[in-house]
Amino acid sequence: MTSRYRIILFACLCLWTLPAQSADHKQEAATFAGGCFWCVEHLFDEIPGVLSTTSGYIDGQKNNPTYKQVSSGVTGHTEAVRVVFDPTKVSYGELLSHFWVNIDPTVNHRQFCDRGSQYRPGLYYETKAQGETARASKRIVAQTKPFPQPLLTEIKQAGTFYPAEEYHQDYHHKNPIRYTFYRRGCGRDNRLKELWNGYDATQIKKGLTP
Repeated sequence: MTSRYRIILFACLCLWTLPAQSADHKQEAATFAGGCFWCVEHLFDEIPGVLSTTSGYIDGQKNNPTYKQVSSGVTGHTEAVRVVFDPTKVSYGELLSHFWVNIDPTVNHRQFCDRGSQYRPGLYYETKAQGETARASKRIVAQTKPFPQPLLTEIKQAGTFYPAEEYHQDYHHKNPIRYTFYRRGCGRDNRLKELWNGYDATQIKKGLTP
């Protein structure tokens, strides 16, 4: 067998032994801010089709900010979670339907017991299509919401996202007792029930479906 044929045979064998890859497998990412990133991360971690969640900071002026700097309110960032998801299993519209009913959209410089611009709620899109979908979802919620106050949640193109310190990642898993104590003490679930009780969030997803 000549050297040329050995090379061709070896290449074919390598290709044959490579693990199969799904040609239509894709990943998308989007960033959501809804107050304490521990709670937002917990929300998206429980949705099938979400591949990963990362707590961090977005929409500020300082590079590589620390939690101490962001929590002081001087960097312009807000606590947020970057969500990587499989769009063949969960759509961006479905993620939005979960997002809206898990925030207080009637305020823009606090969420629940946490006050300051670093806790402002927002949607930070990474593509033009995401931006259009996010704005459409806000219009749907504005028309169907069960409370009279206007929606103050901002929608902006995503800038640089900075992951938070490691001890913040998966906090609800690492420190379940402290997390539960914080969430209850902050009144998050009581306020969400007050705002959204009886609201059918599936109408957001349905309204976004062509």
